Amino acid sequence: MRVLQKRLLGFIAMALMGTSPSWAGDPSMEAPPPKTDVSGLPAIAEGWAETNPYRGKATVVTTGRALYNESCAVCHGADLNHRNQVGPNLLRLERGCQKVEDAALHQRCLSDVDHYFVKSVRRGKRVLDVQHMPPWDGVLSPPAVWAIRTFIESRIEEQAKARVSAVKAAP
Repeated sequence: MRVLQKRLLGFIAMALMGTSPSWAGDPSMEAPPPKTDVSGLPAIAEGWAETNPYRGKATVVTTGRALYNESCAVCHGADLNHRNQVGPNLLRLERGCQKVEDAALHQRCLSDVDHYFVKSVRRGKRVLDVQHMPPWDGVLSPPAVWAIRTFIESRIEEQAKARVSAVKAAP
């Protein structure tokens, strides 16, 4: 009990002094810049777009895949193969949108997912002062982030088509 009280008092003292515990700035949670060349991506407007400007552009998928595998695969799995990974399964990003039949509402849903994705990538994920994902703002450019998002969308589409084919093939 006394050990717990001492630790709690130590955390309170650090909080009052404005210092962080040693694990708060964990260097393993720093986002390294990717080596993948993004100069071949189509030009997009400066800053962050509201929706993915590369949506549906197959030419972006290859660069997005390379960027994903270089920057995201450590936690989310190579080529979005999520099995035994610590990060969430990104193939589930659009699961709520898949049920929306109205085209305009579906686009709005995808826009919401885009916003969530960009916010998560730029700011990272921190829960109860534990860094779960490093912030990539300033490390990944908007074209790089949108290319990764386009790769994820292409894999979600592939998965959906495979499911439809499996249902059609079933007796």
